[in-house]
Amino acid sequence: MASEARLKAAVLLCMAGVASLAFGAGMVSGSPRLVVLCGLAALPLLWTAWGLLTRLAMLRHPKPPEAKAVLSIEQQHLVDSALALETSLEHAPIALFRIEGAGGEGVVKPLNGNARKLVAPGRASDPQALYRQLAAQPGEQRSIIQFDTERGVERALLALSTLSLQDSAQRLAALMPVESELEAEALNAWRQLVHVLTHEIMNSLTPVASLSRTARDMLEDCRPALPPDIGHDLVTALDAISRRADSLADFVASYRSLSNVPTARPERIQVSALFERVRALVAPLWRARGGEVRFSVEPATLELVVDPGQLEQALINLLKNAFEASAAVDGARAQVSARLVRGGRLRIEVADEGPGVPPELVAHIFTPFFTTKKQGGGIGLAMVRHLVHENGGTVRYARPVGSGARFVISF
Repeated sequence: MASEARLKAAVLLCMAGVASLAFGAGMVSGSPRLVVLCGLAALPLLWTAWGLLTRLAMLRHPKPPEAKAVLSIEQQHLVDSALALETSLEHAPIALFRIEGAGGEGVVKPLNGNARKLVAPGRASDPQALYRQLAAQPGEQRSIIQFDTERGVERALLALSTLSLQDSAQRLAALMPVESELEAEALNAWRQLVHVLTHEIMNSLTPVASLSRTARDMLEDCRPALPPDIGHDLVTALDAISRRADSLADFVASYRSLSNVPTARPERIQVSALFERVRALVAPLWRARGGEVRFSVEPATLELVVDPGQLEQALINLLKNAFEASAAVDGARAQVSARLVRGGRLRIEVADEGPGVPPELVAHIFTPFFTTKKQGGGIGLAMVRHLVHENGGTVRYARPVGSGARFVISF
């Protein structure tokens, strides 16, 4: 308070001095030089008064002291480590989830970017079903789980750990989708198996077919010397061996194509132009039966970097299956569509109006040699998957909205 009183007194003295100078200037107004001198003398008094008033205001309204958080070196190191750990978890190549409770159902929350992407629209079809599946898993184990996505059923490696945070039991779930990797390994294994089998079978069939034809030619020369019934039976037997050997060789040659697919030669193409080429090949067959194939691209300028010949062949195989599956449906139609979906992926769908695929067979339809057709060889869908994978894509059987089958190719 004493400081405030002194400041007030000093301000009053300054103002009294300014008033005196102003009075003196008025008395000598006839002399401009004296008026200017009085004004200049008043300036220091005014400046001093302003400073005193500022100090007086600060005394009445003191500014709160700034809180300065000073961290020790150890504390700063812990903060930096925590930030680095948080950044690493956010960008970890696996999806991390936190599950409340040591077992049973509990609230599941995504912990990093990959987890949020996995349950975002466009990926998992039913995030809550995935959460329930994660919460139902017992702790401290590794397993392969399956969940529905917009591209079909996907498999993922799940690892669970139980921990305690702030006296609360929790589980940490690490989920790594491995569908593409498993499919690639399976395709490679099938290619090697088919290559070995076809090589060995062809090595045995070739001499059998050649020797049977040679034996038949020799039999024709000496047939007059044989009894008629024996000669006829020998000719029939050798002819059957020759025909079956040739048929089996053709059969094996069709499977050899699985292991001899040429390396993809990708180029930038217009999806609409590729669809027009496929339409020209398959549309007449559908129209002849009273049906129709519809193609749509959204947007119309959509482009894709693939081997055009291999993608055309994959689409033709799918439409061939659709044509055969919908043979009993009058005026059956097929729909081929391409569009961009979330995440910048290109999605191509091929849907038909046939009976669809029974749920118990979905897991086997892309397996080489597996077929439900009487005259089928089990190579069509296996070749589709191989061609799509060669171009960096995936193909799934998706649950249809209504009747029929629906295949989804994603790039």
